[in-house]
Amino acid sequence: MSSIFKGSPYRRPNDLEAGSSRSVHSDDEEQEFSDGPFHITSTKNAPIDRLRRWRQAALVLNASRRFRYTLDLKKEEEKKQILRKIRAHAQAIRAAYLFKQAGERVNGTSIPHPTPAGDFAVGPEQLASVSRDHNFNALQEYGGVKGLSELLKTNLDKGINGDDPDLLKRRNAFGSNTYPRKKGRSFWRFVWEACQDLTLIILMVAAAASLGLGIKTEGPKEGWYDGGSIAFAVLLVVVVTAFNDYKQSLQFQKLDDEKRNIHLEVVRGGRRVEISIYDIVVGDVVPLNIGDQVPADGILISGHSLAIDESSMTGESDIVHKDSKQPFLMSGCKVADGSGTMLVTGVGINTEWGLLMANLSEDTGEETPLQVRLNGVATFIGFVGLSVAVLVLVVLMIRYFTGHTKDSTGRREFIAGKTSASNAVDGVIKIITVAVTIVVVAVPEGLPLAVTLTLAYSMKKMMVDKALVRRLSACETMGSATTICSDKTGTLTLNQMTVVEAYVGGRKIDPPDSSSELPDTLMSLLIEGIAVNANGSVFTPDGGGDVEVSGSPTEKAILNWGIKLGMNFSAVRSGSSIVHVFPFNSDKKRGGVAIRLPDSKVRIHWKGAAEIVLAACTWYHDANDSIVAMDEEKMVFCEKAIETMAAGSLRCVAIAYRSYESEKVPTEEEQLARWALPEDELVLLAIVGIKDPCRPGVKDSVQLCQKAGVKVRMVTGDNLKTARAIALECGILQSDADASENNLIEGKDFRSLSDSQREDVAEKVSVMGRSSPNDKLLLVQALRKRGHVVAVTGDGTNDAPALHEADIGLAMGIQGTEVAKENSDIIILDDNFASVVKVVRWGRSVYANIQKFIQFQLTVNVAALVINVVAAISSGDVPLNAVQLLWVNLIMDTLGALALATEPPTDHLMHRPPVGRREPLITNVMWRNLLIQAVYQVCVLLVLNFQGRKILHLDHEKSIEHANDVKNTLIFNAFVLCQIFNEFNARKPDEKNIFRGLGKNYLFIGIVTITIIAQVIIVEFCGKFAKTVKLNWKLWLVSIAIGFLSWPLAFLGKLIPLPKTPLSKIFSRKFYGQRNRSKNESLFFIALKTNNMLSVCLFVCFLN
Repeated sequence: MSSIFKGSPYRRPNDLEAGSSRSVHSDDEEQEFSDGPFHITSTKNAPIDRLRRWRQAALVLNASRRFRYTLDLKKEEEKKQILRKIRAHAQAIRAAYLFKQAGERVNGTSIPHPTPAGDFAVGPEQLASVSRDHNFNALQEYGGVKGLSELLKTNLDKGINGDDPDLLKRRNAFGSNTYPRKKGRSFWRFVWEACQDLTLIILMVAAAASLGLGIKTEGPKEGWYDGGSIAFAVLLVVVVTAFNDYKQSLQFQKLDDEKRNIHLEVVRGGRRVEISIYDIVVGDVVPLNIGDQVPADGILISGHSLAIDESSMTGESDIVHKDSKQPFLMSGCKVADGSGTMLVTGVGINTEWGLLMANLSEDTGEETPLQVRLNGVATFIGFVGLSVAVLVLVVLMIRYFTGHTKDSTGRREFIAGKTSASNAVDGVIKIITVAVTIVVVAVPEGLPLAVTLTLAYSMKKMMVDKALVRRLSACETMGSATTICSDKTGTLTLNQMTVVEAYVGGRKIDPPDSSSELPDTLMSLLIEGIAVNANGSVFTPDGGGDVEVSGSPTEKAILNWGIKLGMNFSAVRSGSSIVHVFPFNSDKKRGGVAIRLPDSKVRIHWKGAAEIVLAACTWYHDANDSIVAMDEEKMVFCEKAIETMAAGSLRCVAIAYRSYESEKVPTEEEQLARWALPEDELVLLAIVGIKDPCRPGVKDSVQLCQKAGVKVRMVTGDNLKTARAIALECGILQSDADASENNLIEGKDFRSLSDSQREDVAEKVSVMGRSSPNDKLLLVQALRKRGHVVAVTGDGTNDAPALHEADIGLAMGIQGTEVAKENSDIIILDDNFASVVKVVRWGRSVYANIQKFIQFQLTVNVAALVINVVAAISSGDVPLNAVQLLWVNLIMDTLGALALATEPPTDHLMHRPPVGRREPLITNVMWRNLLIQAVYQVCVLLVLNFQGRKILHLDHEKSIEHANDVKNTLIFNAFVLCQIFNEFNARKPDEKNIFRGLGKNYLFIGIVTITIIAQVIIVEFCGKFAKTVKLNWKLWLVSIAIGFLSWPLAFLGKLIPLPKTPLSKIFSRKFYGQRNRSKNESLFFIALKTNNMLSVCLFVCFLN
């Protein structure tokens, strides 16, 4: 067996920082920032210590909420310990059984007879003692796999009956293939986690103190309003936050269930049927092929070069070969090579895999690069907010205790020696409450969570678009993709193959299924080659009806062609016995089988890539039923036929055979497993051209990618001429002029280049033909070295390394093996390239939505902070009180994220270039929009704060106190309406028409409507809670006018030209040199290693 089986051929390589193949990716820009805790470009298998480091660097007020959907580092350690314990437990039981068997052999004790289980002559305990404990003696005692199948009422060729009563009996007797799941978090758990926010805890304490003092001084009837209103506002924030988070968790749970639901084929009633892994029952016969997951515990019925990777169960990466001496198969393991069939003997909790899954709750959390960067932004903003809150607290305290704070009537609130202790404490509590509320607004805990919200929404919608996301980070990374390396078959084409041309007997036959033109011996050999050298099957119903053909699309096309030629599949297969199989290999591009005929002669049949099989042929079977030497003329004729078919975008397959001396065939099972089938001196039987039409609309999808700055490259195992023809048809190559040597290359030529040459060629190449999985991996590595963000599609087991190495691995849901799916980031459920393009759109939408939310939230942050700080320092009072700020926080955080982070993608997103890895989160466009709106809001509201009574003619009000209340209510109302109007601006940061697509976004309309209704209720009916007074219609119009002005202001702002270079880089170059930056980063890590939080925050501010 090949050396690749020293370890699993498809196991994920280690990550960059663990010294993996990813270390080849070392562009200057990544090197420059690789040490920054908030600059993780790829979190794909990032080391635990790296993730722990950035969390320590973040300023967090509620860690349980902030890091809920990131990887639980503590649980990860616990999971590893549980795995070790269960593996050790299983090995101990197995060792005990071996010891017991040895004793039984010495004492001559026989294996106990099977205990009946319902309608079956054997029970689940006895089956477990055989399969789970690998008890070979017990298996022999039961008569081997054949005897066991009789006890389970299973036909090894036709499987179980499979009707509903039969399935019910088996589930009742042996259980179902499910295991108990750990319950998800309840709603109340989310409420509890939302309550753990430090700022909310302080506010609740302040509310309780205010409540007590209020009742004591003003009595129960009036005294509870201050404290009660804060408590109610906090409760509202907690409930809304918990409900939002709970809904997200249900979405993730649903997607997780979808990921686990594997579909596979079983043999029931003589036919292959596709079922869910949960529907497998004991007694089922399951075909296994390379890349499949073993769905349950079982016994091998028959196998050819079957190799199993048991690392998921044993922890060892060695590949175990299965044969009649080692027939036990464990659930959850992967088929590394070969093929076979198994009899299911244990399902669900009666398997080691089921036991393992029942004890582990899968942690769907992971870090995404955007989450990491947003934690950096949140830390920066949070530190500024915290500094401002401390400043406000100090200023208000000094003003209060020095007697400079006055109430609405102009009287001093604190007079040393005269003000009672309870009034002084009440005044201090109000000041602390204001300061803490500023922190609530200033520290954007919802910023990183907005990523999770938009990802959860996107994942749900992507399921509708036939894409199942396995890794959260893949959604956002797809928005940065600069190139897509796509398979041809099934992705760009329909995967509906038919034989349309055939060369048999040294000449072309037309139509290709015209059997009357073929001599008997040639026809017999050809039909035998098609039937025995096939991994598919043909089912003919007993009562007549249409023949059902199963297998890969290529297999089905050739089998259907054989049926049209007159092939009786089951009769031909039963007329000989299979000696050894060489499964189709994507490296060698061919597969073979050795069969023993009734007269004991051995014949070897080969089938594979036409030019490769043809090169091994020294003879051909001619139309006169004679075997003739392959001369140069005939070789040229065959090569020309292949070229002609390939130029017509046909897949070319050759079928050949040879006779072999029976005495040379190994007789020992171990020798036979290692026997390499002879592949020389073959006799050519036929060359066929298989048509696989392009998918409708694939050309439009390719053009859309090209307009969006994403280059599509075709990587296929097919002939280069076939690939060229399909590429022209799909639009990957625009014209014959594009189909030059620079854009086309064969896999063998690409792999022979040096690393530097490979990088240069990779940049130009559009089509790679006759490629092996390793060539695809080399292409991905070369492109990543050139700074590309690479998406790769794959379906085979050997595609796993390329899928892992790529920034985004896209596995095919229909043709993809379980190994390919496990190593992928996104599964394309319909195998369609158009779905890949939709994933790109969603990836860009995720990034764009987060930027919209950041722009909206920062505008609120800046405006609220500046207004309160200036007012506090100048007058000792703040226009926005604690309850009002909590309402603003709710609009800004949860409701704002829901409205903006769930904006569906638009075609406009595909008219931009990809989002760069290092593109600033806050772009020049966002800075412009943010500053215009923030400056406008601050100016207008501060003017109202200081001159409002005069401007609004409130001096004639019945009292100064009421005039101040009206002014402050107007400021609060105008501020909230500014945010509502600004939400529309945030929808389209770089478009003048902010209403485009609004009618389709019902969630946005609903949230804005709810916010407006709630604002009217708060102002008009909740005066005592929110410290507001009713406004007349004129003041409502003033509030609306102030908010409305943000629309024309935003429109005019978009006419301002902007530099292409990000502002952060301009200022960085202007004020700080590269050397200073290096020094700053060194100082940052000194602060980080010493866990000096204040120093860390200061440096984050400085470097940003």
